[in-house]
Amino acid sequence: MQRRCDRNRKRSKRRAIYCPVHSCYLDSMSQKYQLFADRPGQLQQRGMSRRSALMLVASQTTVPIDGEWLEAFWCEQCQATKWYHVRKSDERTYELSAAPRELWQQVSGVIDPQGNPSVGEFTRRHSRLVGCSGIKDFKFVS
Repeated sequence: MQRRCDRNRKRSKRRAIYCPVHSCYLDSMSQKYQLFADRPGQLQQRGMSRRSALMLVASQTTVPIDGEWLEAFWCEQCQATKWYHVRKSDERTYELSAAPRELWQQVSGVIDPQGNPSVGEFTRRHSRLVGCSGIKDFKFVS
């Protein structure tokens, strides 16, 4: 017979995601950023046949990759926030690896750390300035 407290427990359990260095529990510091594939090779790396990958990418612009995402976590031992590539192995198991630069181009809704390539250096520099100290870059003719 099941105990009453086991039957009535409806709250979700905490995700078992641990620091790869210290093996302590990691606290999430961001939302999950889902990965998308836009080239057949990205799907082939995940076990899809070449033909299926080519047909899928040809029919859709991007294909969501299930069970994989980028997320930032805080480690109490490291005293730092780090970005990880998370793979869900099964219902309660996750694999973590440092998020490589290539994966950031497969994520939707993230600002490129290098900036928009269509924006000029002058605009990029002035967007970072606080206050009106940037006025000295303009020369006024009298």
